[in-house]
Amino acid sequence: MLRYPNIDPIALNLGPLHIHWYGVMYLVGFAAAWWLARRRAAQPGSSWTATDVDDFLFYAMLGVILGGRVGYVLFYGMPLWRGDWLYPLKIWEGGMSFHGGMLGVLAAAWIFGRQRARHAFDVYDFAAPLPGVGLFFGRLGNFINGELWGRPTDVPWAMLVPDPNGGAPVPRHPSQLYEATLEGLVLFTIMWWYTGRPRPRYAPSGLFLICYSVARILVEFVREPDIGIGYLAFGWLTMGQLLSLPMLLLGIWLWFAAYRQRIPSGNFLAAQ
Repeated sequence: MLRYPNIDPIALNLGPLHIHWYGVMYLVGFAAAWWLARRRAAQPGSSWTATDVDDFLFYAMLGVILGGRVGYVLFYGMPLWRGDWLYPLKIWEGGMSFHGGMLGVLAAAWIFGRQRARHAFDVYDFAAPLPGVGLFFGRLGNFINGELWGRPTDVPWAMLVPDPNGGAPVPRHPSQLYEATLEGLVLFTIMWWYTGRPRPRYAPSGLFLICYSVARILVEFVREPDIGIGYLAFGWLTMGQLLSLPMLLLGIWLWFAAYRQRIPSGNFLAAQ
């Protein structure tokens, strides 16, 4: 078994200013997404420009941060909020919901699309590969923070995690690393390859929802249920699985609708 390295969550101290690794991971994720989106916009035949990417990423950043935090507080953090009314503002302590962040990005992308006369799903389809990058770095931030651990296990790669009650270290699944791999690297690789050439409108968004929801549902089987919520039913159903199920159904519907209608994507010039 492996012993958790107990990493200091503060990356840099600048007097009264503390820069946390969790925030650094988000910045790295946004920077990587910006660079990748710029590369995709520069692809021959793309209808996106570098300026479009810059403006869209600004909207997306606001959507991720606001939606992710609000979603976490509403879906998972109500007990903590009841104990500390300032808790929603303490982003440096961790606690960002992917499902809330996705809703925030969807709203931001819709607004961006309206302003640029783009179909909302063309914006969603263009952005479909990018969340995987952010999820990879975000889950690394969870690992550094020592939060969102998996259930106790005896697998050889289990992490010996300090017991918050002062007892002996407990071997647990490093579920943050599972998610960084599946929701991050694997999801990004699939979506980057798939969106490398024109696909019907709705298809990239549908495939993203399918891949993410399947990955999240699987990892939830070894992830410790959230404090104050526990299992919702059957002794195994978690909030993460419940929130992912509608995403899976919507993704399947979008995928089949895309290939049934075969509407050309607005992300590529008509000549293509």
